[in-house]
Amino acid sequence: MITLARAALGTVLALSLAAAPLRPAAADTYPGDPDPVRGIVLPPLDSLISLLPPLPVPGSEYAGDLCRSGSSLCIDEVMARMRTRLDGLVATCSHSAIFSLAYLRVTENVSNAVRSGYFDDAKWLNRVDTVFADLYFRTTSDWEAGRRANIPAAWKIALQAEDDHAMSGLGNFLLSMNAHINRDFPYVLAKVGLTAPDGTSHKADHNRYNQRLDQLYVPVFKEEAARFDPTFDDINAGSVEETIAGVIMRGWREMVWRHAELLSLARTPAARRAVEKQIETYAALQAIGIRQFFTTPHPEKRDAWCAVHGATG
Repeated sequence: MITLARAALGTVLALSLAAAPLRPAAADTYPGDPDPVRGIVLPPLDSLISLLPPLPVPGSEYAGDLCRSGSSLCIDEVMARMRTRLDGLVATCSHSAIFSLAYLRVTENVSNAVRSGYFDDAKWLNRVDTVFADLYFRTTSDWEAGRRANIPAAWKIALQAEDDHAMSGLGNFLLSMNAHINRDFPYVLAKVGLTAPDGTSHKADHNRYNQRLDQLYVPVFKEEAARFDPTFDDINAGSVEETIAGVIMRGWREMVWRHAELLSLARTPAARRAVEKQIETYAALQAIGIRQFFTTPHPEKRDAWCAVHGATG
């Protein structure tokens, strides 16, 4: 009962974040500026998220095969694979390049954050990043090879939309972000571990990255628009656009953690299957909504733009 109640509360919080207003930051402060407590600024939404503490998931040693050392070299290898993949997608102006570029920029940011000492547990972040990216590489490889029977529904919607040239660039971005975050990320966190062997929860590090993401929306949106789809940043709402992106991402990432808790605490195969169904359904429903809202009637304009500007990055 406690687990279900906390999960429900997490769902309410995630949904409420999509409508919660953000107070504009002071003109002389930026995401990541130091505060006397943790070395980062905590905007109001992050204070709200912190009101819901993590569930007491038992700690354990990492038992995975990927990045066992926890070294930052793991992320270096991930970024090399991402750059190779992106180059191939750009060469054909594939609509998959949108997410590939964004994912690379996020991973570069994670790498810089880990090396700067931004997180409490660098080894945990390196492992999470590596396992997370490996799942993306395997899913996209299976799709491209025609091995599609076991691909999750959210990913099928996202990847088919890319192949169909049916979406705006922003639509492709949101579909793949949804599939990789709302569908994939809970499994990754549950596999790598939510709690250190000494009992320390990794939730603080998970939350801490929200501020780093805030720094990425403007430059990534501008690069996507410059290279692949000039309508990508057409919302043009200034700080409001950034706030919307930050609110949505915080809501998604909070739900990710709560779903990972439910996976980790499932005590029977039937209980785990129930959680998996919840995760798959949540991500698929998000994908259906995005797919309907961001359809574009003129994909040829986007393709023509990419043919001229795509390789300029």
